[in-house]
Amino acid sequence: MDIGCICQRRVDTARPEETAHAAAQRMATRSVGSLVVVDGRERPVGMLTDRDLALRVIAAGVDARATAVRDVMTGHAETLAEDASLEDALAAMRAGGVRRLPVVGGDGSLVGVVSLDDVVAHLARNLAVAGSFLEQRTPERIAAG
Repeated sequence: MDIGCICQRRVDTARPEETAHAAAQRMATRSVGSLVVVDGRERPVGMLTDRDLALRVIAAGVDARATAVRDVMTGHAETLAEDASLEDALAAMRAGGVRRLPVVGGDGSLVGVVSLDDVVAHLARNLAVAGSFLEQRTPERIAAG
Protein backbone atom coordinates (compact mmCIF):
# COMPACT_ATOMS: atom_id res chain seq x y z
CA MET A 1 0.00 0.00 0.00
CA ASP A 2 1.26 3.45 -0.93
CA ILE A 3 1.47 6.27 1.60
CA GLY A 4 -0.63 8.36 -0.77
CA CYS A 5 -3.61 6.14 0.08
CA ILE A 6 -3.47 6.81 3.83
CA CYS A 7 -1.98 10.30 4.17
CA GLN A 8 -4.10 13.24 5.21
CA ARG A 9 -4.77 15.39 2.16
CA ARG A 10 -6.00 18.46 4.04
CA VAL A 11 -2.80 20.04 5.27
CA ASP A 12 -2.33 23.18 7.32
CA THR A 13 0.60 25.18 5.99
CA ALA A 14 2.68 28.24 6.76
CA ARG A 15 4.98 30.45 4.70
CA PRO A 16 8.59 31.09 5.77
CA GLU A 17 8.08 34.86 5.74
CA GLU A 18 4.95 35.01 7.90
CA THR A 19 5.27 35.73 11.60
CA ALA A 20 5.50 33.07 14.25
CA HIS A 21 2.51 34.75 15.92
CA ALA A 22 0.30 34.42 12.82
CA ALA A 23 1.30 30.76 12.43
CA ALA A 24 0.65 30.06 16.13
CA GLN A 25 -2.78 31.67 15.83
CA ARG A 26 -3.57 29.41 12.87
CA MET A 27 -2.44 26.36 14.84
CA ALA A 28 -4.74 27.37 17.71
CA THR A 29 -7.70 28.08 15.44
CA ARG A 30 -7.36 24.80 13.59
CA SER A 31 -6.42 22.76 16.69
CA VAL A 32 -3.24 21.35 15.16
CA GLY A 33 0.23 20.91 16.64
CA SER A 34 2.21 21.48 13.46
CA LEU A 35 2.21 23.26 10.13
CA VAL A 36 4.11 22.28 7.01
CA VAL A 37 6.17 25.27 5.88
CA VAL A 38 6.02 25.59 2.09
CA ASP A 39 7.71 27.84 -0.45
CA GLY A 40 6.02 29.71 -3.29
CA ARG A 41 5.81 26.53 -5.37
CA GLU A 42 4.13 24.63 -2.51
CA ARG A 43 7.24 22.55 -1.85
CA PRO A 44 7.91 21.68 1.80
CA VAL A 45 10.89 23.50 3.29
CA GLY A 46 10.32 22.63 6.95
CA MET A 47 7.87 22.04 9.75
CA LEU A 48 6.69 24.41 12.46
CA THR A 49 5.61 22.59 15.59
CA ASP A 50 4.17 23.69 18.89
CA ARG A 51 7.49 22.56 20.39
CA ASP A 52 9.38 24.91 18.04
CA LEU A 53 7.20 27.78 19.25
CA ALA A 54 7.63 26.84 22.91
CA LEU A 55 11.42 26.48 22.77
CA ARG A 56 12.49 28.96 20.09
CA VAL A 57 9.98 31.74 20.75
CA ILE A 58 8.51 31.60 24.25
CA ALA A 59 11.44 30.11 26.18
CA ALA A 60 13.91 32.25 24.22
CA GLY A 61 11.94 35.41 24.97
CA VAL A 62 11.60 36.26 21.29
CA ASP A 63 8.84 38.56 20.03
CA ALA A 64 6.54 36.25 18.04
CA ARG A 65 5.05 39.23 16.16
CA ALA A 66 8.49 40.25 14.87
CA THR A 67 9.94 36.80 14.20
CA ALA A 68 9.56 34.99 10.88
CA VAL A 69 8.56 31.35 10.75
CA ARG A 70 11.81 30.60 8.86
CA ASP A 71 13.77 31.66 11.96
CA VAL A 72 12.06 29.22 14.35
CA MET A 73 10.88 26.31 12.19
CA THR A 74 12.53 22.93 12.06
CA GLY A 75 14.05 22.99 8.63
CA HIS A 76 14.40 19.64 6.97
CA ALA A 77 14.04 18.38 3.48
CA GLU A 78 12.80 14.93 4.55
CA THR A 79 9.65 14.14 2.59
CA LEU A 80 7.98 11.02 1.28
CA ALA A 81 6.83 10.41 -2.26
CA GLU A 82 3.15 9.50 -2.38
CA ASP A 83 4.08 6.11 -3.82
CA ALA A 84 6.38 5.33 -0.85
CA SER A 85 5.56 2.18 1.13
CA LEU A 86 4.48 1.96 4.76
CA GLU A 87 7.89 0.51 5.51
CA ASP A 88 9.59 3.50 3.88
CA ALA A 89 7.47 5.86 5.95
CA LEU A 90 8.21 4.10 9.23
CA ALA A 91 11.94 3.94 8.43
CA ALA A 92 12.05 7.66 7.58
CA MET A 93 10.15 8.61 10.74
CA ARG A 94 12.43 6.51 12.89
CA ALA A 95 15.61 7.80 11.22
CA GLY A 96 14.49 11.41 11.60
CA GLY A 97 12.99 11.01 15.05
CA VAL A 98 9.69 12.48 13.84
CA ARG A 99 6.03 11.45 13.95
CA ARG A 100 4.90 13.31 10.82
CA LEU A 101 6.29 13.69 7.32
CA PRO A 102 5.12 15.75 4.37
CA VAL A 103 4.06 13.71 1.35
CA VAL A 104 4.93 15.09 -2.08
CA GLY A 105 3.86 14.44 -5.63
CA GLY A 106 6.13 13.84 -8.59
CA ASP A 107 6.95 17.55 -8.91
CA GLY A 108 7.92 17.82 -5.23
CA SER A 109 4.86 19.84 -4.23
CA LEU A 110 2.94 19.04 -1.06
CA VAL A 111 0.01 16.63 -1.45
CA GLY A 112 -0.45 15.50 2.15
CA VAL A 113 1.01 14.60 5.51
CA VAL A 114 1.40 11.14 6.96
CA SER A 115 1.68 10.60 10.69
CA LEU A 116 2.70 7.65 12.77
CA ASP A 117 -0.91 7.56 13.99
CA ASP A 118 -2.12 7.24 10.38
CA VAL A 119 0.19 4.25 9.82
CA VAL A 120 -0.81 2.57 13.09
CA ALA A 121 -4.52 3.09 12.39
CA HIS A 122 -4.11 1.57 8.93
CA LEU A 123 -2.26 -1.44 10.34
CA ALA A 124 -4.88 -1.88 13.08
CA ARG A 125 -7.70 -1.91 10.50
CA ASN A 126 -5.86 -4.53 8.44
CA LEU A 127 -5.24 -6.70 11.52
CA ALA A 128 -8.93 -6.48 12.44
CA VAL A 129 -9.94 -7.62 8.95
CA ALA A 130 -7.44 -10.48 9.06
CA GLY A 131 -8.64 -11.49 12.53
CA SER A 132 -12.26 -11.51 11.41
CA PHE A 133 -11.39 -13.61 8.37
CA LEU A 134 -9.45 -16.11 10.48
CA GLU A 135 -12.24 -16.33 13.03
CA GLN A 136 -14.74 -17.16 10.28
CA ARG A 137 -12.40 -19.81 8.88
CA THR A 138 -11.58 -21.76 12.04
CA PRO A 139 -11.91 -25.56 11.62
CA GLU A 140 -14.81 -25.70 14.09
CA ARG A 141 -16.85 -23.16 12.13
CA ILE A 142 -16.05 -24.80 8.79
CA ALA A 143 -17.14 -28.23 10.10
CA ALA A 144 -20.33 -26.77 11.60
CA GLY A 145 -21.12 -24.84 8.42
